[in-house]
Amino acid sequence: MRKITIIAATAVLLAAAATAHAGSLGRPCTAAPQASWLSLEQLQAKIEAQGYKVQKAKLKNACGELYTIDKSGSRVELFVDPTSGQIVGQL
Repeated sequence: MRKITIIAATAVLLAAAATAHAGSLGRPCTAAPQASWLSLEQLQAKIEAQGYKVQKAKLKNACGELYTIDKSGSRVELFVDPTSGQIVGQL
């Protein structure tokens, strides 16, 4: 019974950590008004120019979230400043 409790507690902590990272690393990537943001197509082009293959892109919580494959073939979720296309974080 004790092992089950420890496993359950660990699962809850891991889920909480994943949730904190989910919505754009838990914080917006920019405070700039949406009118100054690049389009998703422009963000995708900037990321692909860096060698990533973009599978899906969306804007969420003032941050571009791009689901990509990197040069080594690994899946990487990138968080991108929508005003510049600069990568500000990744999972």
